[in-house]
Amino acid sequence: MKIAIAGAAGRMGQMLIRRIAATEGCSLAGAIEAAGSNALGRDASEVAGLEKGGVKITGDSAAAIGAANVVIDFTVPAATVAHAGIAAEKGVAMVIGTTGLDPQQTALIHAAAKNVPIMWAANMALGVNVLMALVEKTASMLDPSYDIEVLEMHHRHKIDAPSGTALALGRSAAAGRKVELEKVWRKSRDGHTGARPTGEIGFATLRGGEEVGVHTVYFASAGERLELTHRSFSREGYAMGAVMAAKWLEGKKPGLYGMKDVLGL
Repeated sequence: MKIAIAGAAGRMGQMLIRRIAATEGCSLAGAIEAAGSNALGRDASEVAGLEKGGVKITGDSAAAIGAANVVIDFTVPAATVAHAGIAAEKGVAMVIGTTGLDPQQTALIHAAAKNVPIMWAANMALGVNVLMALVEKTASMLDPSYDIEVLEMHHRHKIDAPSGTALALGRSAAAGRKVELEKVWRKSRDGHTGARPTGEIGFATLRGGEEVGVHTVYFASAGERLELTHRSFSREGYAMGAVMAAKWLEGKKPGLYGMKDVLGL
C-alpha cells in the first residue's frame, strides 16, 4: 500500500513515516508540508530520522496525494478539508486524525466520503478506543445519579479544547445514557455556577509541558467514584492505529468509517 503523509515534518508526521517504514506491505509515496516550511525539498524519511527513501517533502498536495492509495492527515482543519477534497477528486482513500473542525468543515468531510472511503477518528490509539467502548458500557449500567466528568491533559502546543478525544469520550458516555451530548454537556465552569445538574456531562481541560495525552472519565456518586483512565506515553500508538486503519481501508466502499469499524468493536 502506497501512503502519503500530510504534515510530514511535524512530530506526528515523522512518527507516521517511521511506522510506515516498519510495516510490511506499506511504503511512503508522498509527503506534504505547508508553504514556507523549512522541510520543503528535503527527503521525508531523512527528516524522520531514517535513511533517505527518495520521497521529498512537497507543497504540491495534489501530486503527493495522487501518487498514493491512501493519505493520512493529522494537520489542521483547513488543510484537512482541502486534502479531503483532493482525495475525493483523485479517488484516494483517507485517514483523518485532525480534530477541532467546525460544522461546515465537518460537512465537507462527509461530502468527500461520498466518493472515497474515509476513516476519521478523534484518537487512533487502540487503548483509547477500548476505553470509549468501556465508557459507553459503564454509562449504560450506572443510573444518572452518577455524575460523569471527563478530564484531559495535553501538551502546551495543542490548539483545541476540549480535545477531540475528550469529546469522543463524552459522546460515548452520552450514547450509553441514550442522550445527545450537546444537550447535557458543560465544557467549562467559571464563577458562580450553581449546583451541578443531574445528568450533566462535564469537561475539564489542562495544558502544559509536553504531555502527549491523558484522559480520565469519572463516574461519581454520593458513596463512591469509578475512574477509567488512558495515558499515552508517545505518539507511537496513534501512528500504529493510523497505519492499521490505512491498510483496513483497502477495497472498502466510499463512506465515513471510525476506529470501531477498524477494530470490530
